Amino acid sequence: MGQVKNISVFGLGKLGLCTAACFASKGFKVIGVDIDIGKINRINKGISPIQETGLDILLKASKKNIVATADYDEAVLNTEVSFIVVATPSLADGSFSNEYLEKTLHKIGASLKKRKSYHLVVVTSTVMPQTVERVAKFILEKESGKICGKGFGIAYNPEFIALGSVIHDFLNPDLILIGETTKKDGDMLEAVYSKTCDNKPYFARMSTVNAEITKISLNCYVTTKITFANSLASICEKVKGADAHIVSKALGMDTRVGSKYIRPGLGYGGPCFPRDNQAFAAFAKIVEAQAKLAEKVDEVNHDQVIRIVDKVHNILKQAGKNKNNARVAILGLSYKPNTGIIEDSQALNIAQFLVNEGYNVSVFDPQALENAKAVLGAGVRYCLDEADCLRDADLGVIAVPWQQFKQINFKKTKKGFILLDCWKMFENIEGVKLELLGRG
Repeated sequence: MGQVKNISVFGLGKLGLCTAACFASKGFKVIGVDIDIGKINRINKGISPIQETGLDILLKASKKNIVATADYDEAVLNTEVSFIVVATPSLADGSFSNEYLEKTLHKIGASLKKRKSYHLVVVTSTVMPQTVERVAKFILEKESGKICGKGFGIAYNPEFIALGSVIHDFLNPDLILIGETTKKDGDMLEAVYSKTCDNKPYFARMSTVNAEITKISLNCYVTTKITFANSLASICEKVKGADAHIVSKALGMDTRVGSKYIRPGLGYGGPCFPRDNQAFAAFAKIVEAQAKLAEKVDEVNHDQVIRIVDKVHNILKQAGKNKNNARVAILGLSYKPNTGIIEDSQALNIAQFLVNEGYNVSVFDPQALENAKAVLGAGVRYCLDEADCLRDADLGVIAVPWQQFKQINFKKTKKGFILLDCWKMFENIEGVKLELLGRG
């Protein structure tokens, strides 16, 4: 097959639209497909319907190379490769639902039936192992009347990105994971990413089932590192002179451990890590195996919220304050910096616990305030900036490490103000009692 010049992306959500924009920015002609007409119209005007760092700029710069539509035939018949980036929500047992994936596959399969030349279908959505071989391939063959490997190809190619830095992560990946059915399919994808990536990533090419297992197991391992660091911090806090930040930095210098994600802080959250960890445990049960470590990591991660709430109680108690005469300011409500997403956010959960226990709580987040209102309701004081949030507060909690928090002027805080810095953004602050996680 010749060089790939035209790409279609099905699902223009937080990842799908960024994927389409990144390919378009590298010269590919991209057709994006979605069912939301309002979203389609905005994209065709070069306006981003979602908030993501750098996306507005990228869309405007690549406007000539990207078009959005609701027409499946238009996308499949005019491109060589299709990426499916639709939601796969978690089910009650922790596994992923294929509802939206299957609907998309049926429509793509019907369009493939009309196509005369070879077309590669790429599943990018996170799925349970064996989905591509047992579900996706079956649907496409049935709908198209063609044989996989001859009339069309299928591959699994999940992304390792984080909301708030999707575009940077997409263009600068550590690795490109390719689950291929044939070598030709893998070669096509490697060529696409070699042209797209700003760096030179490692290409991990393997079978589709191995790629599916790699995806959820990699994220599961990352959650293990995060939870280990937080467990280490809780132990160091009980030992005079101990400092988990010093210990974890040394641990990270050993190449067997690595420095990424091993630092004291809040537990993991967001739309990926918690559900991938649970999916790994669910998959183990499906194949009648055990994933005790994944289950325990999930349990310990949930404990972190109570640990921080208890720490707030103890700090205020030592200062002679209680829920009746203390105001707590929570700085940060999203699950991580540079995004307004609050899904499984431990910062938000901490605020909710304190409100439920009767504390006077002020909150501020650069992007997540509106989303948080649906959870916290009228029980808190919503603030327009950091200074307003800290006004009259007895205790401030840096729950999310937004970089702008480093510029806070603490000279305007009330006398006796205490700061619980959950991410060690500060070493010391004149006139402020500083509390850090992981320090005995």
